[in-house]
Amino acid sequence: MNVADSVRLSSTLEQLGYSPTGKIEKADVIVLNTCVVRQSAEDKAIGRLSSLKKVKQENPQAVICLMGCMVGVGDYTLLKKRFPFVDIFSAPSDINQLVRYLLDTDMVKANELRDQAQSILENDADFILPAEMRGNSIAAFVPIVLGCSHACSYCVIPLRRGKEISRPPQEILAEVGSLARQGIKEVTLLGQIVDRYGHENPSYPTLGELLTDIHQIEGIQRIRFLTSHPNWMTDELLDTMTGLPKVMPHFELPIQAGDDEVLRRMRRGYTVEKYLSIVQKIRVLFPSSSIATDLIVGFPGETAEQFEHSLQVLDEVKPDMTHVARYSPRPGTHSAENMPDDVSDVEKWERFRAVESLQEQITASINEKYLYQKIKVLFEGQKKERWYGRTLTNKLVFCDSPESLLGQEKDVNITWTGPWSMIGNLDNETK
Repeated sequence: MNVADSVRLSSTLEQLGYSPTGKIEKADVIVLNTCVVRQSAEDKAIGRLSSLKKVKQENPQAVICLMGCMVGVGDYTLLKKRFPFVDIFSAPSDINQLVRYLLDTDMVKANELRDQAQSILENDADFILPAEMRGNSIAAFVPIVLGCSHACSYCVIPLRRGKEISRPPQEILAEVGSLARQGIKEVTLLGQIVDRYGHENPSYPTLGELLTDIHQIEGIQRIRFLTSHPNWMTDELLDTMTGLPKVMPHFELPIQAGDDEVLRRMRRGYTVEKYLSIVQKIRVLFPSSSIATDLIVGFPGETAEQFEHSLQVLDEVKPDMTHVARYSPRPGTHSAENMPDDVSDVEKWERFRAVESLQEQITASINEKYLYQKIKVLFEGQKKERWYGRTLTNKLVFCDSPESLLGQEKDVNITWTGPWSMIGNLDNETK
């Protein structure tokens, strides 16, 4: 979500006559977009922000904007006192604060640019990719649900990003259409609980209906969405996907814990049995699909036995990827205010590494089945003179080619597999 917000902000600044610079000392406008979902992320953001104080002292005319979850959607008086050198505080996904400031301080001078700024504020401006992405990117993120109203006991997102709001469908379709005309071939729809799209507005389509509409947009070859929630992964959505070949058979379905008592304390709203039943539905409807999940280790009160239950569930589900995190108490959340953080840091790290080890074995075994198989890959770019792209199931594949493969979907013969990537040859090559 932060990447999508940063791309939109970069696009906006370019439309107002600004261009990027590689040297922060030369910047007229500096935006720090922040994440505070875990303490380590917040510490990193504070460290980076503190380093900008010197930049401001040496260049007092530079505009510094703090954006994202560190600002949140409430009062930022304390932040202003703590960081007086910051000029603007912008809530997550809010680019208008910066645009208004630049207009009010006469940093957008040309009349046509001021008109463009007004169009942006009124949400009438077309979405144009930043210059660095135009012609160089074939995949883009499209936020469709902002904020969250679910309030898991450990999660700070509802406090920092505000209540759940679905973007108007016509706005989303216009953005995807614009991206397609600019060469984007794959879009990923974003939401804290993306399956809840339209839930708070009965006049809006469901996620399945929105996917159907996006499926009709010419030029878009692949559609993905994340992150899902087991309570909202409906039969209607899954059944709709079976008739939409552009929607990729890859599911981001967090479980967070493999023990019912821990899930209850997390306020997740489902049981392990329900989660497993959804996985079974997915496996039946999409036999070649991939599933990624999230898991928190060391949640308050999690015993060694309860953690073993999580390992057992992972071994049963055999997800293609597990995004594992050590529990980090976030101020204002139910767990931080009401549950002692009683699992030691040493134990958290041991459980973290145990999950990583198990997942590496599972993923290596899954990927090994692709060896000497022919699979379709949509190529996204080049790293160290080797082209890379993604399979339908979001597997990373590298391939050598003397010619550009950017934006091309090719059949690739897999010659090597590892837990996190694969290597192959183009279908017309033999080695």
